[in-house]
Amino acid sequence: MSVRADKADRRPDLAYYEAVPYLLVMESVERKGEWLRRAEHPELPGCVAEAHSALEALDKLEQERLRMLRQLWDRGASIPVPRPPLLAPRPSRSPPAT
Repeated sequence: MSVRADKADRRPDLAYYEAVPYLLVMESVERKGEWLRRAEHPELPGCVAEAHSALEALDKLEQERLRMLRQLWDRGASIPVPRPPLLAPRPSRSPPAT
């Protein structure tokens, strides 16, 4: 078995990447005097969608994300995954019991 085939055998399947919780950034942007909602996954360069409503932008973004992941998968290209959190979550501080 070649090294390339061995690496391909250990690669997660497409469903793994489709389930990855990529960072979502949403903002309002003005285009030619009209306000639109812009949604993007910055960890997937070029994965961006704009629409009149936030929900429409999210729907378009999800379609683009799945299309992009499929395209990368089919080409055998590296698929970016999010980096781990910068800090561990802090324990919540509840008031002392009385």
